[in-house]
Amino acid sequence: MLRRILLILSVILLASPSLAADVGIVIDISDQRMRVNVGGERVHSWAVSTGRKGYATPRGTYGVTRMYKEYYSKKYDGSPMPYAIFFRGGYAIHGTYDTKRLGRVASHGCVRLSPDHARRLYSLVNKHGSGNVTIQVRG
Repeated sequence: MLRRILLILSVILLASPSLAADVGIVIDISDQRMRVNVGGERVHSWAVSTGRKGYATPRGTYGVTRMYKEYYSKKYDGSPMPYAIFFRGGYAIHGTYDTKRLGRVASHGCVRLSPDHARRLYSLVNKHGSGNVTIQVRG
């Protein structure tokens, strides 16, 4: 009986929103890097590709609007956008298979990451809850 009570208490505590940490995602267009902080502590720094000439990545501060593990662009010939985290209209942070261009402007405005980094970011956002995430695009 005590074991069952402890199990129930641990489930309640783990599910508690108060245990979720704030996640800060900062995309710096000037150096083509994304820095990810959890609870104020830096946990990742990754190369990204943002919008090339004529396709600016919108600057500002955003929340997560929607997320998809698998997504295909409706605007750009069904291009794959794995682990898409949308932050403003059709703009998203997502994985790319064009990893040779990471660290340089290359996209149509989205923020591209390696597929592994996109998967890790998606998992982190899921873990802490999309409502606890702030995305800042600057530079």
